[in-house]
Amino acid sequence: MTPTYAEVERALLGRWPETRLEPSLDRIAAICRLLGDPQRAYPIIHLTGTNGKTSTSRMIDALLRALDLRTGRFTSPHLQSMTERISLDGAPLSEAQFVDAFADVAAYAQIVDDSSQHPLSYFELVVAMAFAAFADAPVDVAVIEVGMGGSWDATNVGDGQVAVVTPIGVDHASYLGDRPEIIAVEKAGIIKPGSHAVLAEQSPEVMDVLMRRVLDVGSVAVREGIDFGVNHRVTALGGQQIGLQGLAGAYDEIFLPLHGAHQAHNAAYALAAVEAFTGSKQLDADLVRAAFAEVTSPGRLEVVRRSPTVLLDAAHNPHGAQATIDAVQDAFSFSPLIGVVGVMADKDVEEMLRIFEPVMAEIVCTQNSTDRAMPADELAEIAADIFGDERVSTSIRLDDALERAVAMADGGDGGDDAIGSGGVLVTGSVVTVGEARRMLGGTVA
Repeated sequence: MTPTYAEVERALLGRWPETRLEPSLDRIAAICRLLGDPQRAYPIIHLTGTNGKTSTSRMIDALLRALDLRTGRFTSPHLQSMTERISLDGAPLSEAQFVDAFADVAAYAQIVDDSSQHPLSYFELVVAMAFAAFADAPVDVAVIEVGMGGSWDATNVGDGQVAVVTPIGVDHASYLGDRPEIIAVEKAGIIKPGSHAVLAEQSPEVMDVLMRRVLDVGSVAVREGIDFGVNHRVTALGGQQIGLQGLAGAYDEIFLPLHGAHQAHNAAYALAAVEAFTGSKQLDADLVRAAFAEVTSPGRLEVVRRSPTVLLDAAHNPHGAQATIDAVQDAFSFSPLIGVVGVMADKDVEEMLRIFEPVMAEIVCTQNSTDRAMPADELAEIAADIFGDERVSTSIRLDDALERAVAMADGGDGGDDAIGSGGVLVTGSVVTVGEARRMLGGTVA
């Protein structure tokens, strides 16, 4: 009997969580062997880094589809539905397709579970589902984002023809290390022999680690600021106008419907990756413009309502928080900006709040529905030391926090700011943003 989507969801969530990392590829390699190694049925563009992976992968996907290539895309975590993690031709699997993908691997997963010291984790099983679904489609190329790290990430049983390393900062410190150059060792593991490595601008210590890996495995490195990059950008209505230097030439007058300088850099990584994948040939400029004009990145400085404007951004570490605040100041003029912040307890919460403080007039501390969430009261105590008591309020329920922040931004609290001039930024966690997006009517994308 075919399971329902809800039953598949429960079955996956009943496994080891994504945050539990064991440095072994044995289980994912075992299930892939049983499936006939589907990850070897198509070329892969593999992405790692601390922030920007999902947006960059969506841009790569758009460019590849513009070249009339059939694409598979694996990203994580999801905002609203597990189905978002596995996409074909730019669209997430339907619930029925997701159930079919699970059914295709479930029997093989049981064999691995029965023969291993530990059963397959949630993440490992979804990776196997993605690899198999892409082979069944079949796709011309798969765009694969790591879950955490690189070398020991389940996605690394696939060998990327192109490896993209976005900027590396500190995140998941308890798993990956507390310094960027230590984290870079793990992330460098996706750079495979004979591949092209597309490297974002990094600190000297991180770049040294990445380049050592490139030399060790005989990869070909292309570096932001040397081989490709952003030539210029200007804020525009609904996004920005950018010019990019690719590996094979310049591309001007590109409209990117996403906010922030970091998204322009993500576009540069995506363009370089696709050029490398196609043999470093210059792409048709009109094709590039058309592809970038269609890009979306839900939950990444996404406007979900107006009057007042409500923005959703999944920043969940200091590096991402700084990019978010820079982008808000670049693209918007809110007076006041009210923050709705819900974070995971294992993050560098104090540093994130210090980054938010100069820009957020007030902060509403809340929490999402997961066990990992920091309690709103605890978050408020930390925030009060940084913002001052008078600028901090608490709403344990996210829906109440949203309602309160909208009223504050709209002048509903009796403030002196002009009605409609304020804005709300919901941030701090992918889960918080996903739950807020669902409450505000966002659809799976």
